[in-house]
Amino acid sequence: MTNPPSHQTLERYNAKDSEPRWQEAWAQARLFEADNADARPKYYVLEMFPYPSGRIHMGHVRNYAMGDVVARYKRAKGFAVLHPMGWDAFGLPAENAAIERKTNPRDWTYANIATMRGQLQSMGLSLDWSREVATCDPDYYKHQQRMFLDFLGKGLVTRRTAKVNWDPVDHTVLANEQVIDGRGWRSGALVEQRELTQWFFKITDFAQDLYDALDGLERWPEKVRLMQKNWIGRSQGLQVRFALSPDAETALAERAADATIREVEVYTTRPDTLFGAKFLAIAADHPLAAALAPGDAKLQDFIAECRRMGTAQAAIDTAEKLGYDTGLTVRHPLDPSWTLPVYVANFVLMEYGTGAVFGCPAHDQRDLDFANKYGLGNTPVVCPEGQDPATFVITDTAFDGDGRMINSRDLDGLTTDEAFEAVASRLEGEVLSGAPVAARKVQFRLRDWGVSRQRYWGCPIPIIHCEACGPVPVPVADLPVKLPEAVSFDQPGNPLERDHAWRTVPCPSCGAAARRETDTMDTFVDSSWYYARFTAPWLADRPTDPAAVNRWLAVDQYIGGIEHAILHLLYARFFMRAMQATGWSGVSEPFAGLFTQGMVVHETYKDEAGAWVPPADVRLTTEAGERRGFHVKTSGPIAIGPIEKMSKSKKNVVDPDDIIASFGADTARWFMLSDSPPERDVIWTEEGVQGAARFVQRVWRLVNAAVAASGSGDGDLALRKAAHKALAAFGEDVERLRFNRCVAHVYTLANALEEAFRGGASAAAGREAAGILVQLIASMMPHLAESCWAVLGRDGLVAQAPWPDFDPALLVEDAVTLPVQVNGKKRGDVTVPRDADAAAVEALVLADETVQRALEGRTPRKVIVVPGRIVNLVV
Repeated sequence: MTNPPSHQTLERYNAKDSEPRWQEAWAQARLFEADNADARPKYYVLEMFPYPSGRIHMGHVRNYAMGDVVARYKRAKGFAVLHPMGWDAFGLPAENAAIERKTNPRDWTYANIATMRGQLQSMGLSLDWSREVATCDPDYYKHQQRMFLDFLGKGLVTRRTAKVNWDPVDHTVLANEQVIDGRGWRSGALVEQRELTQWFFKITDFAQDLYDALDGLERWPEKVRLMQKNWIGRSQGLQVRFALSPDAETALAERAADATIREVEVYTTRPDTLFGAKFLAIAADHPLAAALAPGDAKLQDFIAECRRMGTAQAAIDTAEKLGYDTGLTVRHPLDPSWTLPVYVANFVLMEYGTGAVFGCPAHDQRDLDFANKYGLGNTPVVCPEGQDPATFVITDTAFDGDGRMINSRDLDGLTTDEAFEAVASRLEGEVLSGAPVAARKVQFRLRDWGVSRQRYWGCPIPIIHCEACGPVPVPVADLPVKLPEAVSFDQPGNPLERDHAWRTVPCPSCGAAARRETDTMDTFVDSSWYYARFTAPWLADRPTDPAAVNRWLAVDQYIGGIEHAILHLLYARFFMRAMQATGWSGVSEPFAGLFTQGMVVHETYKDEAGAWVPPADVRLTTEAGERRGFHVKTSGPIAIGPIEKMSKSKKNVVDPDDIIASFGADTARWFMLSDSPPERDVIWTEEGVQGAARFVQRVWRLVNAAVAASGSGDGDLALRKAAHKALAAFGEDVERLRFNRCVAHVYTLANALEEAFRGGASAAAGREAAGILVQLIASMMPHLAESCWAVLGRDGLVAQAPWPDFDPALLVEDAVTLPVQVNGKKRGDVTVPRDADAAAVEALVLADETVQRALEGRTPRKVIVVPGRIVNLVV
């Protein structure tokens, strides 16, 4: 093992000198490189890997500091720890940056990786850099292409023409999950609906399993599990057939070239509300709308307007509800004499259910908004418990809860569940055109994952299109299909389409001239399996070593932002199942434990012209209790704005390099871990950073004081108790990722050390407590811990030291505080020796002044002592 750097006790700790030396010592000793053959229990801790955008930010510091605490602690506890790092390196930002800078995305990306790697290394993170991957490396995406072909062979990949979300700014298709409030998740542009031939991963094949398995992810936040359940959207309902009315059949024959449609099929989860139906709504591309459109110019215009909305249900749900009255009607399935108007509506999609819904305005807000807009009225058919059915009405707010049926003929008085069963049973037994009117069905909201992207900087899809043979997989021996080195972005669209030399290849099947697939994969594919590649990233001939995957996965602790609750986390869960189906993994869930940390936020500042000003250019003062800001260069006034997420656009960012250069990496790490619970936002303040820096120096002085201690030993027991209590509590809280509480235990022990030195603690007790203090901070401020370890004269590196055991006897209090009740009401608390018998406890209780006042001179008839818990006096 490499010897630790030489140490000379100094009055002040010098982070600038110390931190690089300890980092070099760890690297030389190769302390953090995991061994797949290590027989010890495994622990895999992973933070969501970063996009190499140029520089790390304080959010990265917080995220990776949290993971590093867990990794270092688990190593000390005797686990074989895997804690790797890589780069989510493909994507539109690199392509856009290349266009702006007139460079190649590859050059921009690898330069950023080099910069950010250096920044992360300066933080002293205990990462296994020997396993580093970048998703833009051919050595990585070669295996992604192999798995694409394996998935294709297993029927988990399909190619079809479908309506897709088109981002008109980024010129690419977006998955539904990538459309936020109707806009592209990166560009912010309003998406449009287009019809393109695309490649899809059949995530819907696993919909039921993905849904059911969420209940077993007990170490995931409940909020994330609920978000995924809602997105998968499992529902049990009824598929109901609505027959066209005779008048509608006649009208259709007159207006449409295709007049063969005789019915509209609807999927509903609320058949109990059928007597409240007011209309039928169909999608703009429903076969009935398509049949009517050629002879109806206004309908054609409306359909075109619907297509400009995109296909994401979330965006459609928030848009204004618009419809076009087709003039056709359908028969009500429970009463053939009752007809409902048929509308083409912008809130119905063919991709969901059957592309048609019946509208019950009283009990669905979307339907009510639509009915109110077009004057269709509403009839309440479910009355909440406790409401008078005679007076219950609906105006602007639908009631979508359970209750008792009203205005529903023979269903009146039934519960909604009972009505569901009654309607389902009745319609299952009735016949329309030789088949039951209705059938029970389980439906999922989840759609297949469209992975085709019309961009250059992504993983090429390994398919060759041949006129004679159709889509042909690239032979595995010919992988990877590499991106061309030279690329031009002088025209909009996908440059791979214009690269004829790259695109033109012989067909692997017949040898005829053919062309490569020019779409690249959605970059979320890259991040859907990287955690598995980390288990054996050196493999050249296959994506994974299944034995290594099964050894390390699932990831024991995954840490990252909640913004990935649907996109990345759901896709990764699908990928593990697909890899299991194709033999690359024996594990179905990628992440056993998930923690979603809060953001780092900061005040915002503006100058007199309203321009954003970075914190480094602001000088803050407090005069007469009022905080004021001034520009450090111009001395002009600065307006102090609200606290918001750090962002480049508002310039309220703090460069980690500046903090590390000024105070050291340990100060930045300590502040990130200490200011607030890790799941909440942390407010970055200069005062907080300076306080963290002062604590670094305080720990340094305490450890040096422990070495020099020569007291009488009078304070030894109290100090040892404080040290072992802190040790036990720290271990319990770090296991639960309560880092701010771990910090509090360190502060408590530091205070106890100072008090003990003043009270005459011996050198032995001082060194023991200081050693425990150092091991507590070793996962949070590892460089300082190493320097302090050397001061204490301990062997080797603290990063290699086993976690100390606490003495249970020192956790036991000598006294216990018992509540005292008089005639059943609490009247006070009394502290008694833990080993006091009932008679002694009774005597101490009766002698207590508070108890005496409560007794008002009366003598208790009975004193009941429950050892260690409570004392009851009966008077």
